[in-house]
Amino acid sequence: MENRRKPYPSDVSDEEWSLVVPYLTLQREDAGQREHSLREVFNGLRYIVKTGAPWRWMPNDLPPWAAVYQQTQRWMAAGCFEALIDDLRAVLRLAAGRAAEPSAAIIDSRTLRSTPESGERAGYDGAKRKKGSKLHIAVDTLGHLLALHVTPASAEDRGQVEQLARTIQAVTDESVEIAWVDQGYTGERARQAADKHGIDLKVVKLPETKRGFVLLPRRWAEPAKKVPRAKHVESRRRGANDPSLGPHASAGWSRITKGMPKLSLACTSSPSQHS
Repeated sequence: MENRRKPYPSDVSDEEWSLVVPYLTLQREDAGQREHSLREVFNGLRYIVKTGAPWRWMPNDLPPWAAVYQQTQRWMAAGCFEALIDDLRAVLRLAAGRAAEPSAAIIDSRTLRSTPESGERAGYDGAKRKKGSKLHIAVDTLGHLLALHVTPASAEDRGQVEQLARTIQAVTDESVEIAWVDQGYTGERARQAADKHGIDLKVVKLPETKRGFVLLPRRWAEPAKKVPRAKHVESRRRGANDPSLGPHASAGWSRITKGMPKLSLACTSSPSQHS
C-alpha cells in the first residue's frame, strides 16, 4: 500500500489530504477488506476529474478503475462530498471576511449535451436547443455551491425552485433571505415556491434596449456561467449523463467536479485572513 510511483499533477497534497481524509474514512485504514490505499483511491478519482478521461483509462500505477469507481459510489451514497463542500464553503467565506453562512444566493441552470449513454435521461431544452441533462444550481454570492440536482434538459427552471430553496435552507441553517434569478424563473409559481422556504426571489431582467452581450448585476457569481476547459466539460457531462449513476449520484458527481478546486483554495487560505 506504500506509494512509490511518480506523482501526477492531480495528486492530492499532504495538506489537502489531512483536510479531506476525515470526510472520506468510512472504515479504518487497516481494515482487512481494503486492498488499496484510501489516498491512492482518492488520487485516482482526482485524476479522472482533472483530466476528464474515461474510467477505463485509469493509469496502471493507480488503483484499478473499478475499485476507484466503486469507492466513489460509496462516498457519494454516504454524503461525504456534501459534508466536505459545506465545510469548505464556511472556511472560504470566513477567509474572505464574510459570515460562515450566506444571507443571499444565486440560482441558475446549465444544460449539458447528451452522450450516447444518456438513454432516457436525456431531454430537449428548447431555449438552449440542446438535448441532454440539466444541472440546477444554487451558489452564494462568492460562487460557493449551496445546492445542486440533475434533471432531463426538458425540465422547466421555475419548477425546480422549491427543491433548490429547501436544500439551500437545510445546508445554511435557514440563513438565506434572498435569491437572484434570471427571467427563466419569472412567475407566481416560482415566487411562492421560494417564499415557502423564507426566500425572497428577485428576478434580474434584461434591459429593454439590450443589444448583444449585457453583464447583468448579481448574475455572474454562478460557476456554471464560467466557460471551463474541454476536459472539465467532458468530466461534468459524463457525470450528468451516465445512466449507471442515476440522478442522485449524477448530482454527487457534479459536486465532486465543482468541489475539488476548493480543496487547494481552502489550504492556501491564511488563518490571519479569518474574521
